[in-house]
Amino acid sequence: MDFMGCKVALLCGDALLTYLRDDKPGLPWRAKWDLPGGGREGDETPETCVLRELHEEFGLHFPPDRLIWRQVWPSMIDATRLSVFFAGHISSAEITAIRFGDEGQYWQMMPLAEYLAHPNAIPELQRRISAALPHL
Repeated sequence: MDFMGCKVALLCGDALLTYLRDDKPGLPWRAKWDLPGGGREGDETPETCVLRELHEEFGLHFPPDRLIWRQVWPSMIDATRLSVFFAGHISSAEITAIRFGDEGQYWQMMPLAEYLAHPNAIPELQRRISAALPHL
């Protein structure tokens, strides 16, 4: 599959793993609440891409079977290309093990309802999470 990148919604109970993007000029969605994920490197599969990004951004190692739902969408950067959105669960122990990388200002487990209504969340991710919820 030809795709640009991936994102993943990881839930622990009613909380969602999020991070506040950097506030650098020219950065897409600067200073917005985002989810783990990013751009494809080389010929990565969607699963390899999103799990690599999860490791780079949060220091977490998940096997592919932890991704329990996926949907292909138009890319948020280039609507003529594809992206893949995943959803799954994260445990309390995994949250404790997070080692935040150097992208973004900080991370938090945000109440899901708060993210879905947050004026500073990325609107397209709010829609994609809403689509994933019935499958979790």
